Amino acid sequence: MKTLICIPTYNERESLPGVVARVRKSAPGVDILIIDDNSPDGTGELADQLSAEDPAIHVMHRAEKAGLGRAYLAGFEWAAEHGYSHVGEFDADGSHRPEQLPDLLKRAAANDNPDLVIGSRWVSGGEVVNWPKHREILSRFGNLYVKLWLNLPARDATAGFRVMRIEALQQLDLDAVEARGYFFQVDMTRAFDQAGMRIVEVPISFVERELGTSKMSSNIIVEAMLRTTKLGLRDRYTQLRGKFRR
Repeated sequence: MKTLICIPTYNERESLPGVVARVRKSAPGVDILIIDDNSPDGTGELADQLSAEDPAIHVMHRAEKAGLGRAYLAGFEWAAEHGYSHVGEFDADGSHRPEQLPDLLKRAAANDNPDLVIGSRWVSGGEVVNWPKHREILSRFGNLYVKLWLNLPARDATAGFRVMRIEALQQLDLDAVEARGYFFQVDMTRAFDQAGMRIVEVPISFVERELGTSKMSSNIIVEAMLRTTKLGLRDRYTQLRGKFRR
């Protein structure tokens, strides 16, 4: 496996150095691509400093804040162009534990050759740390709704800690994936599922960030739920129309 871990950033100057150092220590065989959306707090310049000190760290500078999905899609394309076999997603805020990255990498390298490995909070052994109860309930309900409404095989379709096969990604129509907001992860999971790809989940601990400011809001979650509902209705309409045409 030749793996690139993509870490999108926007105003993550406080947390980025520690996260990168822990990833390099926990998984020294992987490379890192920091994708900065022109952070006004100097995150991009800090990323350049980290890259200058370590040849395994690369930086992509983007002109504006275009959203998490767009950043990841740019990272996937960069990984494919540079000959990586696998690409991963990882938060810059410390919510994902770098020490658990080897668990996902090991599962990605297993003999059954999964196409998408998700670090999941909601499978046996997974957990959230320092979350208020209302947020846990909202996430559990949201993921259950996504799983049932879109008929997905994952219990944590909104998770952003992932490892994917580049060859599998190249078979997907990524232009059709909704790249805006929180729904990106859901639509990526759905794209893998609809293409008949193998999706597996590995339990992780998701930790509430200690540094910086969270970008999650109730509006983002509501928007994702509305998009899930719309997509599910469209799928059901397509299925019904197909039955009537037979």
